[in-house]
Amino acid sequence: MIIKIKQNADKNDVKSLLKHLEDLGFEIHSSFGQSYQIYGVVGDTSSFDTRNLYAYRCVESVIRIQEPFKKVNRVLKSEDSIIDVGGVKVGGSELVVIGGPCSVESYEQVDIIAKAVKKSGAKMLRGGAFKPRTSPYSYQGMGEEGLQILHEIGQKYQLPIVSELMDKDDIPLFIKYVDLIQVGARNMQNFALLKELGKLDKPILLKRGFSNTIEEWLMSAEYIMAGGNEQVILCERGIRTFEPYTRNTLDISTIPIVKKLSHLPVIIDPSHAAGKWDLVESLSMGSIAAGADGLIIEVHHKPEEAFSDGAQSLKPKKFDELMKRAKIVANAVDKTM
Repeated sequence: MIIKIKQNADKNDVKSLLKHLEDLGFEIHSSFGQSYQIYGVVGDTSSFDTRNLYAYRCVESVIRIQEPFKKVNRVLKSEDSIIDVGGVKVGGSELVVIGGPCSVESYEQVDIIAKAVKKSGAKMLRGGAFKPRTSPYSYQGMGEEGLQILHEIGQKYQLPIVSELMDKDDIPLFIKYVDLIQVGARNMQNFALLKELGKLDKPILLKRGFSNTIEEWLMSAEYIMAGGNEQVILCERGIRTFEPYTRNTLDISTIPIVKKLSHLPVIIDPSHAAGKWDLVESLSMGSIAAGADGLIIEVHHKPEEAFSDGAQSLKPKKFDELMKRAKIVANAVDKTM
């Protein structure tokens, strides 16, 4: 439940209220703004009589949260969260574009692509060092060497690094080399992994699962935030439907829905949604118009030779054209680039 405190309330009365709730075993989370002071009460409040709380003079209102997610909920925090990733702000007035290859293949490959996406205006560099593949015979990634390459080139071009974590045993490597840890669609409900990420002081990019509902997605974010790490960015990458033309079906409706239900920023992955490079630009424009806070796009200078996902990767020239169009659409919806 949410407790809103009156303006200019007596501090001792507020302290007394909070102590009473903590003594009952509830966990308290605070949210402060210029004109409001709110406390989120987490725990089993189903049998709790909220009317008793009005006995405290500092209480203005008490609201029960119906949804199972609490810390993610916009009722608890009305202002949009802005997540700082190596100096890049995600969730504010700027549209943030992340560009890079699906997989790290070599130092030269990443260097060429990083230089190109930086020149076109990308704010972060993506790249897979550990690749979750459906087939055990597909390219699995370079592992730690790949992370080292990403880290070195990221520093060279001053681009924060985004890469996918698959195993909690690799967390120390990601703390060392990566600025934004990506949780892929296959691991969205790997709750043991999410709990470990909740202990970190590191931003997390949480992708929606292939067949998961929005509520399940938000509950996965809740796992991370409940552990103490509130630096979560949501990523819609398309869901599995009966339509075979595209790799997945991009659910653009998640953008306004998530922004209504939650204060967390949401970015779109049009590359994995489409599975085809010629659809990426259109899906990107639609996502920006719908209010997305950013895009994560696969770029490769030789997609026909890519170790993975070449069919959905843009060549640097096409990425540059997309960025120019994206700026126009972003400005139309009061976003900057």
